[in-house]
Amino acid sequence: MVAKKASLMAIEKADKVGFCFGVKRALDILEKVARERGGVETLGAVVHNRQVLQKLAEIGVKVAKNVEDISGDVVVTSSHGISPQLEEAIKARNIEIISTTCPFVLRAQAAARRLAEAGFFVVIFGDAEHPEVKGILGWTKGKGIAAFDEKFLAKLDQIPRRIGILSQTTQVPTQFTEFVKKLIDTVFVRDSEMRIIDTICHDIRGRQAAAIELAGQVDLMLVVGGHHSANTNRLAELCSQVTETHLVETAAEIQPSWLENKRHIGVTAGASTDEQIVNEVLRVLKA
Repeated sequence: MVAKKASLMAIEKADKVGFCFGVKRALDILEKVARERGGVETLGAVVHNRQVLQKLAEIGVKVAKNVEDISGDVVVTSSHGISPQLEEAIKARNIEIISTTCPFVLRAQAAARRLAEAGFFVVIFGDAEHPEVKGILGWTKGKGIAAFDEKFLAKLDQIPRRIGILSQTTQVPTQFTEFVKKLIDTVFVRDSEMRIIDTICHDIRGRQAAAIELAGQVDLMLVVGGHHSANTNRLAELCSQVTETHLVETAAEIQPSWLENKRHIGVTAGASTDEQIVNEVLRVLKA
């Protein structure tokens, strides 16, 4: 009976899977440095994917949780970027910094800095606890906040007359638009000024669109990637609004019960997911 169901099952992979440009660039830099130096430390996880980090550990890459944990004289910073304050703290210890910050994150950091220097209070649509957002906030030098809704306004002593708005690079464009609309309705009054900068990554935008399109055609979506990866969780959230969706790190997490009576299964993956892991998921499904 199981074999009969499997033979009737169609399995389809989304158009955009595998490492995004920023992650591939970061890993290329890190692997080159690790092989040249016989190992190296990173400040935090270079990407949020356990399997990728395990592969890096095999070539001598170690993860330092904070600046105090760095034991050598060189450190590689993650694709999520760091704040200028953290950069200064590292240099104060005479540690060389090798940056792998994603160009899209650098663009968001530059936008935040420009807005703050121009006198705008910077509002970032994103997770305040995420390394990328912490880094971007650092470039506002205390003139910013991260939030997912307009409730943050109640925490401010006074609503700023000039507000600059941007987004964490992995957020959902439609949700960012809704956030901006709420802020306009709430704080856009006479003599106020608002600047909105789209800092969402183009690759993430395309990946989300491809996943949603496929989700609309299947009975089940599997999103492959790290459980702590922001962009992977966004994909799972979007697909779940369309069809039954499960996020898995590896093929071992697939539950047979999910596949019962499913005729068409879609597979997509986060931007920090190695395509080999995706191919293993496809192989198990086809088996």
